[in-house]
Amino acid sequence: MDNFKFKSIVSNGTGEIKDIAIIDKNINDLPVGDVLIKVAYSGLNYKDALSARGHLGITKKYPHTPGIDLSGVVVDSKNQNFQSGTKVLVTGYDLGMNTSGGFQEFVKVPSDWVVKLPKNLTLKQAMIYGTAGFTSALAFNRFATVGIDKNSGKLLITGATGGVGILSIAIAKKIGYHTVASTGKLELSELLLELGANEVIDRNSIIDETKRPLLSRNWKFVIENAGGITLNSVIRSLDKGGAVAIIGNVTGDEIHTSVYPFLLRGIALLGIESAETNMELRLSLWDKLANDWRINNFEKIHKTISLEEVPNELGKILGGTQSQKVVVAIDESLDK
Repeated sequence: MDNFKFKSIVSNGTGEIKDIAIIDKNINDLPVGDVLIKVAYSGLNYKDALSARGHLGITKKYPHTPGIDLSGVVVDSKNQNFQSGTKVLVTGYDLGMNTSGGFQEFVKVPSDWVVKLPKNLTLKQAMIYGTAGFTSALAFNRFATVGIDKNSGKLLITGATGGVGILSIAIAKKIGYHTVASTGKLELSELLLELGANEVIDRNSIIDETKRPLLSRNWKFVIENAGGITLNSVIRSLDKGGAVAIIGNVTGDEIHTSVYPFLLRGIALLGIESAETNMELRLSLWDKLANDWRINNFEKIHKTISLEEVPNELGKILGGTQSQKVVVAIDESLDK
């Protein structure tokens, strides 16, 4: 396959999404890796949009192919655990950051990044979850580690119409949480309720710009995607022994609070980092996503696009107008 050509999205890091293009690559253009995968699907993430735009904190060298998620079929492997024809998925590690990512027809990656597709999931369903769903699973796993019972209070999910938010709602419904979805897109309230939210509220209703060290105890758990003033507010409104899982920073990357929520209410801040999750936990959580936590509404959560539509959809993510999980179909015939 040395001279085999395939399609790949490439960014030159100019700062403009419109400048990314689809080009022909050679298999030899791919990085060193002991597993060659034919890609069936990838998924769009905020990090992909930043990489495509030229964010040097995400990707240091250009030209570059983003895509931090992929599912597909092994074509060639130097690792006996991944024989040709094995259905697999890859999320996180360095994929799509400084290693050529999933927005192309073939990838090469180290075998210790690769997860065999769990039973009960299709390649497409794995990418409807993707990094967003896996990150949500990490948050629920972390809540369990601080000893809070799911029935002890309400779960608040901020940024509820984003990929992590939507998947968190669906997973929370399956686990059995009482979920309150916070959003600036109240026109999507019906969808959020269908996915499993018990209540939908305006995101501005949870923001408090005063300097009061403590607010009313409203939430036992928070999956926090916004950052900034939203995070500052929910820290002060956690119930005694509550916890907030910090996942995103769309509206700000600083925390301004006092020690009182920690000293007087014993709250916990849980940082969620998915890329370097150890393989034992990674496999365990993918098994839960495929079985005990398997959502019931894959089709309502996502939309499918082609490789050619990726630039436009990345622009929507950066503009804050994306409200579904977006799956990129690259070779759907592999999902049989």
